[in-house]
Amino acid sequence: MNHFVYKGKRIRVSDQHLVFRFAATSLTLVFLFVVLAFHGKQLMSLDWQKFQLFRDGHLQLSITPYLIFSVLAAVGVSVLVALLYGHFRRDRVKQLIHRQKLAKMILENKWYEFEQVQHDGFFNDWSSGKPKEKITHFPKMYYRLKDGLIHIHVEITLGKYQDQLLHLEKKLESGLYCELVDKELKDAYVKYTLFYDMIANRITIREVNVERGKLKLMKNVWWDYDQLPHMLIAGGTGGGKTYFIFSLIEALARTDAKLYVLDPKNADLADLSEVMPNVYHRKEDMITCLNQFYEGMIARSEAMKQMNGYKTGENYAYLGLPPHFLFFDEYVAFMEMIGKESTKVLSKLKQIVMLGRQAGYFLILACQRPDAKFLGDGIRDQFNFRVALGRMSEMGYNMMFGEVEKDFFLKPIKGRGYVDTGRSVISEFYTPLVPKGHDFIDEIGKLLRSRLDGPAACEAKAEGTD
Repeated sequence: MNHFVYKGKRIRVSDQHLVFRFAATSLTLVFLFVVLAFHGKQLMSLDWQKFQLFRDGHLQLSITPYLIFSVLAAVGVSVLVALLYGHFRRDRVKQLIHRQKLAKMILENKWYEFEQVQHDGFFNDWSSGKPKEKITHFPKMYYRLKDGLIHIHVEITLGKYQDQLLHLEKKLESGLYCELVDKELKDAYVKYTLFYDMIANRITIREVNVERGKLKLMKNVWWDYDQLPHMLIAGGTGGGKTYFIFSLIEALARTDAKLYVLDPKNADLADLSEVMPNVYHRKEDMITCLNQFYEGMIARSEAMKQMNGYKTGENYAYLGLPPHFLFFDEYVAFMEMIGKESTKVLSKLKQIVMLGRQAGYFLILACQRPDAKFLGDGIRDQFNFRVALGRMSEMGYNMMFGEVEKDFFLKPIKGRGYVDTGRSVISEFYTPLVPKGHDFIDEIGKLLRSRLDGPAACEAKAEGTD
């Protein structure tokens, strides 16, 4: 039944001139319609049997001011229709442009099969001597735009162009100015899913929410921490890393999650100590917090097995337990600062990233660059959700995402970067928009106080009712 699923518009050889053909056909019809509106009655009353446009080599059509005005009006209306269509049907125009580019991509790279045929001359009995290329097989490619996502299906036939068609990521991203968000191989087709207007999917901090173990960060980007735990954030100064961490903390403060914050530089995140517990910046306190976090994970893992309703394979949420999140800012700087003690800290972190998912203990590490020295031995691979913000070097991107076939572009937009949501597909990313004057400390304090006041208020209400 999957063969009958609608895949979109088939890309054909003729689509190499799709935009011109569509514009010429549509505007010609508009032009003729306007001209007929001016001269319809005159044309209907004309005796077409006796009508001759040319007589004795002379044009019989009289050029009157009315005729000139009607033609100019038709041209003006056609131009106006083109402008309005381009403004109000921008997605439709984009689709035409994309389909034309895909057709040209196949033709210019010669990803098709053809044969040489002899082209006839002016007289059929004479050969022109110039062989003509006749396309015998054009690859099946389908294009569809739905809900802001571009879906491109390409048939895989084990032909000589299979390798090229299986690795179109870079061409599609740069040629269509889109971002790849998914790639899937099924039913003899490879399906590329792209966003062509990623920034339009940016959300505000008020729209960041948690649903069923997923944290919404863009309209199309979720951190599914229950399935793909632990987050790694990298970015230089001014890239928006701190605001992004604050946004995560504020969103999680709306839930029953327990939060821990480590800020070795005693910077902005350390100010959260005014409104919430478990915020540390001193070395000894941070190591103690990390040890307690680890011990809490081990204790919960053992306690879960003794709980009523425990079921093998189910996680903390199945038993109704709250998640725990440890935010560790400037992680690499801290590890360099503590010297030999870093070995013990790294050992604890390794255990947390390996065992934390089922118990509901999650790490969010932030650093300027994910140095392999402190994220080695496979620990970096356990961070399924990775975000790189702001300006980074090619080496930095390689440390973050590995060596991938991806062109990274810098745009002067604060909070912009790249993300891997755990599918090994790197796409453009924008952190939630923070309104001017937004006070994270005050807002997070209110959320945590309302969380504490909730049970007390309910008890007081119950006592009053009795």
